[in-house]
Amino acid sequence: MNKAMANPRDAYGETLAEIGDKYPNIVVLDADLSKSTKTILFAKKYPQRFFEMGIAEANMISTAAGLASTGKIAFASTFAVFATGRVYDQIRMDVAYSQANVKVFATHGGISVGKDGASHQMIEDIALMRVLPNMTVITPSDAPQTKRLVELMAQTPGPMYARVGRANAPIIYTKEDLASLQLGKGLVPREGDDVTIIACGTMVDQALDAYTRLKDKGITARIVDMHTIKPLDTALILDCVKHTNAILTAEEHSIIGGLGSAVSEVLAEHASSIPFYRIGVRDMFCESGEPEELLDKYELSAPHIVTAAQHLLKH
Repeated sequence: MNKAMANPRDAYGETLAEIGDKYPNIVVLDADLSKSTKTILFAKKYPQRFFEMGIAEANMISTAAGLASTGKIAFASTFAVFATGRVYDQIRMDVAYSQANVKVFATHGGISVGKDGASHQMIEDIALMRVLPNMTVITPSDAPQTKRLVELMAQTPGPMYARVGRANAPIIYTKEDLASLQLGKGLVPREGDDVTIIACGTMVDQALDAYTRLKDKGITARIVDMHTIKPLDTALILDCVKHTNAILTAEEHSIIGGLGSAVSEVLAEHASSIPFYRIGVRDMFCESGEPEELLDKYELSAPHIVTAAQHLLKH
């Protein structure tokens, strides 16, 4: 059955344009990529509140922090590879340290940017942002969730980083599913007793695919959409420890420093002996290719999640 698809980048741009009237203090900045990040939709509707900074990402972040200091809600966007690595010092000092009300919203995260290759496949951004004090880190999984999370970002003060992928993504949620969505509180779109699969971003759909495949094999999986990596929903993780027999994480990011690391820290601190495994990019750079081929080659696709879950339960 074909899945309904939508692009989270479109949802981001459309939501900014939609809430601009509700929040007249929202300003949006971009670094020569507004057609790709979809902030151009806000620019067309509110040209006086949009700032095209050119290929000067560090300047964009510092300017966003300056605007935030005057009472603005500043959304700053570019590709994930530029939004974090290229401007780390500015985010650290001007945004995180200063507790500026800046929302860094990055697109083109992970390896599914595909043919752009390793130079643009950002797999370290969540780790870089998660370690910063005061920084909330968000990874929407589909377009409807992106819309709701952007709304929450606008109404919640403080530094935030969010990342979405490049490609269209299957629609997972309805508006009603997200009515009670909260930052820092994971969602459980599927219940199961055997194994927990904690996923974020683009990997939530892969986890849901794995749920169906595992069910056909007589294994029930609890699927957790951990859309907020920081603050992490520790209570939900510990509930999964209590009610399932194994836990694995799935992320389109390095296994070092991202969702898998965050969950493993919780398990270690609470002396949990539950079988645990991380699905993600190993300690390597990836190569150019089609998104589906890359997810399969680097063992991020649903069949690899199934294999890992079976291995955990067996041992």
